[in-house]
Amino acid sequence: MDRRNFLRAAILAGAAFTVKRSGAMTVLSQNMNAAPAASGAGRFDMVAVMGGEPAAMFRKAITEMGGMGLYVKKGQKVCIKPNIGWDKAPDMAANTNPLLVAEIVRQCLAAGASEVTVFDHTCDDWRKCYANSGIEDAAKKAGAKVVPADQESYYRSVTIPKGKVLKTTKIHEAILNADVWINVPILKNHGGAKMSISMKNLMGIVWDRGFFHKNDLQQCIADISSLDRRPALNVVDAYRMMKTNGPRGRSEADVVSSKALFLSHDMVAVDTAATNFFNQVREMPLSDVGHLARAEALGIGTMKLDKLKIRRVKI
Repeated sequence: MDRRNFLRAAILAGAAFTVKRSGAMTVLSQNMNAAPAASGAGRFDMVAVMGGEPAAMFRKAITEMGGMGLYVKKGQKVCIKPNIGWDKAPDMAANTNPLLVAEIVRQCLAAGASEVTVFDHTCDDWRKCYANSGIEDAAKKAGAKVVPADQESYYRSVTIPKGKVLKTTKIHEAILNADVWINVPILKNHGGAKMSISMKNLMGIVWDRGFFHKNDLQQCIADISSLDRRPALNVVDAYRMMKTNGPRGRSEADVVSSKALFLSHDMVAVDTAATNFFNQVREMPLSDVGHLARAEALGIGTMKLDKLKIRRVKI
């Protein structure tokens, strides 16, 4: 597919806006036959897929990365951390798409995982969030164990060696007990952090989120992302995208159908690419998303997408 046709495919269904030739499209239009990455677990540093349904896009992305078996070994315990923060139905794009979560669960079990756990420290009532997001039912049917995160007793204290502001915090035991964990955020606007993607999704693994909001939110997001126990994969759900009034949203007018997915082991890189993609809908300079550069400064990942091997696929 040539650049012009791929740009045309990037026009989000039902959204009235003009596609900008931003960094996201530059990344996504790289040579589809680029050589495998020299470093990292997979064949590529990042895979971007557009045009399919959530499960199909993930299957394509993980295949391009070399298969789930590179990240999940037989007998390992796996934790999947979606965004389940809000008492909203899937169409509102406040939470990760349940069909995507279910497919990741199935892929982990097919790779030999002995157990797959799904959780989030929700903002609204956790029972309603788990149920109305569709994630609890989808994850259980796929074979996962879904656990709550509403009690402090579920969390254990850890140190953040690289943290500039966040030096210690309490992390949910599902993360600490897992051999591997997978970060599955939804791409959306956020009033405080500007963007809620992979790094912001880590606020859902900690007990005291209030500390973040009171003590330099952007730096705290970067700090928690430097946690020693980092996700093996970051799967950014951009099937539907909340362009305004995030992170909760007010109405369907806040949502566009974008049908995309980004996959990488590098949180900084995947959040940079996803933010560039968001710019097709609404202007969001990378400099406004302060935790990106701060995380790069901590050595968590890179914003220099032109240095990476990126595979883009149109379904």
